[in-house]
Amino acid sequence: MSFNSILENIKSLKIQGAENVAKSAVKAINFLVQKSNQKNPNHLYIDLKNAAYLLSKTRPTEPCMRNALKYILYMPNLSNINSFKQDVKNKIEFVNEFFINSDRLISDFGSKKIKRGSIIYTHCHSSSVINIFKKAKKTGVSFEVHNTETRPLLQGRITASELSKLSIKVKHYIDSAAHHALKDADLMLIGADAVTSEGNVINKIGSSLFAEVAHKYDVPVYICTNSWKFDADTFFGSDEIIEFRRESEVWIRKPKNVEIINPAFEQIQSEFITGIISELGIYNPVVFVQEVKREYPWMFESL
Repeated sequence: MSFNSILENIKSLKIQGAENVAKSAVKAINFLVQKSNQKNPNHLYIDLKNAAYLLSKTRPTEPCMRNALKYILYMPNLSNINSFKQDVKNKIEFVNEFFINSDRLISDFGSKKIKRGSIIYTHCHSSSVINIFKKAKKTGVSFEVHNTETRPLLQGRITASELSKLSIKVKHYIDSAAHHALKDADLMLIGADAVTSEGNVINKIGSSLFAEVAHKYDVPVYICTNSWKFDADTFFGSDEIIEFRRESEVWIRKPKNVEIINPAFEQIQSEFITGIISELGIYNPVVFVQEVKREYPWMFESL
């Protein structure tokens, strides 16, 4: 596995999931550090900055990756080459531990929201949400999950399959039937790909529409994500870029003169979000942003 192969695997979507993408990017940086023959720490630092820039441009909606790279390159120890390499190694270890600890805390906080006999709605596939379900199941709480298929790539099937293996009752709905999936739900739990400075959340296409349906039925909506998915660039006026995917994902042999619009994500307005469940705790979107800014000031540095 080389830096270029990791770069290509992230770009081509062979590596999916924000946390997996971030871990792979960190692995790519580690690869460069291990293979580097640079004797001057400043030169190696420039090499890593350039590599981080290339990685950050592979996927537009991946603030988690950008934040992991920012942390590794923040306030480097450039006294000598060995000290710099050790500094990078220590930060890489911290990043990997951060994700492990965050997963544990999010599942602990989130599982307490699931009550015996409740119905939880979810959309797409989120490892954070799955971990919450696992923890609730482990503590002996019986519940049912309604989930939607998530066209066009049907990631909802991954969620349904994993829940089935966990012996959790699940009803799998087509996306157009989300109204039926939500009207009897007690709770909506979904993941996130990014959180903006206004507390809005970027997640899989359909998430905003379904959050509005949940709001109509007074179903609380919780976003389950680690705080490193906060996009500090939006704090300075940048818009979160919505990724559009290939037409062939929707229609392989489309008719002539038909244009396929295939956005991968959309933005959920903070007014439809009850709270964000992260390693920092459970906060409404506005307070969540304040907590991130207080806890991780380095996020607001440029990459």
